[in-house]
Amino acid sequence: MTCPILPGSTIGIFGSGQLGRMIAISARQMGYNIHTFSPDTSSPTGQLADQEFVSAYNDIDAIRHFATNTDIITFEFENIPVNCLKAASEITPVHPHEGVLYTTQHRLREKLFLEKNGFPVAPFRHIKNWNQLNNAIDELGMPAVLKTAGFGYDGKGQRRIESRKDLASAWKSMGGQEAVLEKFINFKLELSVVAATSITGEFVNYGTIQNKHTNHILDISSAPADIPGAVEISAINLTRDVFTKLDFIGVACVEYFLDSEDNLVINEIAPRVHNSGHFSLDACNTSQFEQHVRAICGLPLGSTVQPRPAAMLNLLGNLWEKQEPDWINILTIPEIKLHLYGKKEPRAGRKMGHLTALGDTQNQAIHRILEAKEKLESI
Repeated sequence: MTCPILPGSTIGIFGSGQLGRMIAISARQMGYNIHTFSPDTSSPTGQLADQEFVSAYNDIDAIRHFATNTDIITFEFENIPVNCLKAASEITPVHPHEGVLYTTQHRLREKLFLEKNGFPVAPFRHIKNWNQLNNAIDELGMPAVLKTAGFGYDGKGQRRIESRKDLASAWKSMGGQEAVLEKFINFKLELSVVAATSITGEFVNYGTIQNKHTNHILDISSAPADIPGAVEISAINLTRDVFTKLDFIGVACVEYFLDSEDNLVINEIAPRVHNSGHFSLDACNTSQFEQHVRAICGLPLGSTVQPRPAAMLNLLGNLWEKQEPDWINILTIPEIKLHLYGKKEPRAGRKMGHLTALGDTQNQAIHRILEAKEKLESI
């Protein structure tokens, strides 16, 4: 059995965005030191780290130096080279392991993994050229979604195809990269399950979360999701099975579509703490970020009990276009919590922070978050 990595040790984080920041906050509260590695300085994670290693993700010597100064390493986003984790793992433990990153950072490999293991996925085809795209459209029909095979998030690298007149522009948008064509799922809900598996094999989850996206970016999440109990059980069991097949350690998220007949279809796997789980910071006995630290360090996992319903709203850079948002007005709403990520430059579509609202009922929590959204957008 692997010895636990106890408080006082140093956790290294590849990546330096807001997810790393919130992991760092939880880890420091538990007595760990934090080192971060990314090409950026004064980053959201770096602002809180004991040491900020600034270098490119393909600088193997710098990665090895970083690894020698840590007791365990994790990552906060998946768009980093697999060789980065491989080099680090030769020196210190890395969780999740490089095989998880290899599978989940590439849409085609992820789809093939899910299909091979019998998980429910939308029908898809591998697209390498224009002729294959035309043939695949004939086979799958329309509407369909064309996505770059690798390195996409928040809707980047994907185009919906409604008719054949959309084909040429969709293919051009791929920029010559290999792609995946998926049959469009006419879903009634978007759901996710955030869960954790520890080094010891312990598994916990945060229930099923209901999500609403705008322009492919998560807008609002609410928990628990308003779905039949049987669907929730199925989603949790599928998530556990995905974790088992990946040999996953840490916190991750499996995103689902729920169709009109209450069938679940896996959309994608995020091999890290996830935007839809941010509500857990304020609503659960153990946040997803503390849970990730516990899981990768071999500590007992914490309770995921959620005493009251919650809703979460992403705060995008668009809100800063005219002026700084009126936080005083927002914070007059009962049981609203504000989290900002330390990003100095607001940009359209950039996640600058989030709000969480609690309520005695799910409707009350959602009403409060929608009130906050209306106030922010009316400025």
